[in-house]
Amino acid sequence: MAWNPKLYDSFKEVRYQPFYDLASLIAPAEKLKAIDLGCGTGEQTALLSEKFRNSSFTGIDSSAEMLAQSKRFENERLHFRLGTIEQEVKLATRYDLVFSNAALQWVDQHELLFPKLVTLLHTGGQLAIQMPVQKENVLNQILANLVGEEPYASHLENWHRDSPVLSMDDYAQILFDHGLSNIQIFQKVYPIIAQDHDALYNFISGTALIPYLDRLQHNEKQQLIHEFKSRIANRFTKLPAIYAFKRILIYGVKR
Repeated sequence: MAWNPKLYDSFKEVRYQPFYDLASLIAPAEKLKAIDLGCGTGEQTALLSEKFRNSSFTGIDSSAEMLAQSKRFENERLHFRLGTIEQEVKLATRYDLVFSNAALQWVDQHELLFPKLVTLLHTGGQLAIQMPVQKENVLNQILANLVGEEPYASHLENWHRDSPVLSMDDYAQILFDHGLSNIQIFQKVYPIIAQDHDALYNFISGTALIPYLDRLQHNEKQQLIHEFKSRIANRFTKLPAIYAFKRILIYGVKR
């Protein structure tokens, strides 16, 4: 997928509060060896490295466009590299902190992924994860319904992406079964106040819409975008609009 760092960062204030909430769950520690899975532009990884000043951090991301922005944050304690989360969990490297903010929703089969994430931790290591609960978010629901209809289903050759995000009960069971303690899992609404419908469209166009547009020709893209915007306007009839964007935060410590 071709990510647009400028568009993604246009909602920085909205996207950063969940990061701060997730970071606040991490217990104080000295000399952590930490990894940020899906670090994006690296700015949040840099903020986290400042919170833990005697620790070393590695940020990985699969988007060269996003990762190109990270160079300005690199120092002797903070490094970035191109790679996928799927590749990382197969490596033998172990960490004191495995952190991922708004990235794991792009990785399939969480019932298999999360046990692998736990294996990346040393004993006493901390796992801190945040993801949007896409199935419960209205814009994602509108998009999912739209791409399943004609002519878009045919244009996409019936391709669609189901969110891999599981229930809080599922994550609690997985973490418990694989040796984590001090488990904290909760869902939180991060309201987005939109002055117009374009703001709502722009918010999702920088993330969940990308893989669909990547598969369409120019005219097909424009048709989908036009209809998507129309449905957003029909759903959010009162402006300014409040969009109750839901996210899940997950934390645990390896026994």
